[in-house]
Amino acid sequence: MSYIVSRRALAAAVSLCFAAAPALAQTATQTLGPVVVTGSRFDSNPGLAPIGATVISAADIRRAGASDVNQAIRKVGGVYGRQALDGSPNFGLDLRGFGSNSSQNMVVLVDGVRISENELADAIMSSIPIDSVERIEIMRGGSSVLYGDGATGGVIRIVTKRPAGQGTHGSVFAEAGQFGLREVRGAVSQSWDGFALDASLGALDTDNYRDNNDYKKRNFTGGAQWTLPNGRIGVRTEILRQDGRLPGSLSQAEFDGTPRKTNHPYDFGSVDSDRYIGFYEQKFGAFDLAAELAHRKKDASGSYFYGGKLSTTNYDTKQTQFSPRLRHTSQFGAMQNEVVAGIDLMRWNRVVDGSFSKADATQRSKAFYVRDEMKWAGPHEARLAFGARRELFDIDSVDPVEYSTANYSDKRGLNAWEIQGSYAVLPALTLHAKAGQSYRVANADENGFTPKANVALKAQTSHDLELGASYALNGYKLAARVFKHELNNEIYYDPTATPFGGANSNLPPTRRQGIEFDASARLAADWQLSGHYQHVKAEFTEGALAGKELVLVPKNVLSARLAWTPSSGQSADVGVQWVDSQRYGGDFLNTCNARMPSFTTFDARYARQYGPWEVAVSGQNLGDKRYTTAAFSCRGGIYPSDGRQLKLSARYDF
Repeated sequence: MSYIVSRRALAAAVSLCFAAAPALAQTATQTLGPVVVTGSRFDSNPGLAPIGATVISAADIRRAGASDVNQAIRKVGGVYGRQALDGSPNFGLDLRGFGSNSSQNMVVLVDGVRISENELADAIMSSIPIDSVERIEIMRGGSSVLYGDGATGGVIRIVTKRPAGQGTHGSVFAEAGQFGLREVRGAVSQSWDGFALDASLGALDTDNYRDNNDYKKRNFTGGAQWTLPNGRIGVRTEILRQDGRLPGSLSQAEFDGTPRKTNHPYDFGSVDSDRYIGFYEQKFGAFDLAAELAHRKKDASGSYFYGGKLSTTNYDTKQTQFSPRLRHTSQFGAMQNEVVAGIDLMRWNRVVDGSFSKADATQRSKAFYVRDEMKWAGPHEARLAFGARRELFDIDSVDPVEYSTANYSDKRGLNAWEIQGSYAVLPALTLHAKAGQSYRVANADENGFTPKANVALKAQTSHDLELGASYALNGYKLAARVFKHELNNEIYYDPTATPFGGANSNLPPTRRQGIEFDASARLAADWQLSGHYQHVKAEFTEGALAGKELVLVPKNVLSARLAWTPSSGQSADVGVQWVDSQRYGGDFLNTCNARMPSFTTFDARYARQYGPWEVAVSGQNLGDKRYTTAAFSCRGGIYPSDGRQLKLSARYDF
């Protein structure tokens, strides 16, 4: 088991954490005029914002002092995050209890461009300049009609700001803190009449909490865009360089005694990633046409020592995606109608040169979708939307290494559908309902290590249901959602898959069901209180494991924030999060006599404005709680989370 955990740790460190390309960084100046991105994947009226979504505003982000988008989603959005194994700030976000495969059951987009990976990798959001973000929309639940593969847990959409006017604008930010943290970033934009340029640079160095966990990141983003009569066209490029040391896992005794130690002082990984994007939008009367063409090239490598022997892995990955779509809007009396149809084309290829694999894996997909949404004017603001998607996948892998299990070729077609609606029964009270089918296919990392050698895993499907209500009146807001996901052939690492150990597998039928609450209240003119609660029951529903709990899923997560924002140029924000206990990653049979303990963490920030300057002091895990969010065997395979960290920052806006 220790060898399997170690190999999985290497794969996680190289693939999970380093394999993603950079997110769309400073795009705040690439389009002119206000914009609202809605569930239709088009700019539209705020009245057609996604039904039942949680929205994090730029003001919320600024007040909480989030240093990156991932942190904002966890702090302000209350989303549970599992700390990255490589020491990067890219926590694995988990919508609705999908455990260590949460990133493969969630789609992340920036300004409509998908940045989720076709590997066992988290979408890298830490390279998005946080000051460029206008808002973040968290749509929980199945969303495969518009977003395709891997949207069962939900979708996170990041919308960047648009320039307010012509001229030169920018900012410079610097931060230093414990564990050798040093970060600087800067951005500048220039807008003329009908043309805009922007560029941003970022550099982050940190020693991190553990030994052999140094992390370094450099990123650049630049873009240009031209306005057209009723449209726009533009290009942007993103460059990311990352290097990190990989500390590996610990036993329970090591975690209890010396959690900062490493047993792997020579392991490391790196990635070079470049992405190029072109985009086009044009309005023709009642029709809107939009498209993005994106190409990413990534070179990643990792070195790992086990039993005194060196193992190396090098990945050369290329991905191209093209997403044209068309919208038609019309008015029929009191009803507004919006029909969207689109095509998503993607080709992904990876060549591996490593000690255990030399696989050339390819995945091609092509999808067509259509969605219709209707909204009726009047006091009840009734909305009804329905849609369908058909996607064809062609996957194959050839690995000449002796005893390889990654030689396969497969074609399959998958369908998604949805129907959802909302109705304001009272001026302050709105009810909504959603039902649908979502899906995901196994990626190359998963298909390379399966119970049956050289046989690709079956596609995962889910039947999704959600009922919700929202109330908003006089500064008080409350939203509640009850949900259920019935999954067939869920794709997950099963440590009991074979007599010789674990493998990526199709599980017997499983279920995620629970309830979510979002609440906020204006306590006084200067005080705002908000909170988030999720209860999820994740279990097997059929077969020999029926009734057993799924692993690495906390049953309850509760977070709350108190913000103070007087008009004196000061601001303060305090947050707390409690995470319930959860099954260890290897405990599929639920026989371990222990669970990963629950934990509570606190963070806070105080900031003061001096004209264009802002100076702030902040702290994470202020109680210096010793805890873990990742442990892959019973009382073992433990990755400690960070200890207390204090930081000082300064920012200048111009």
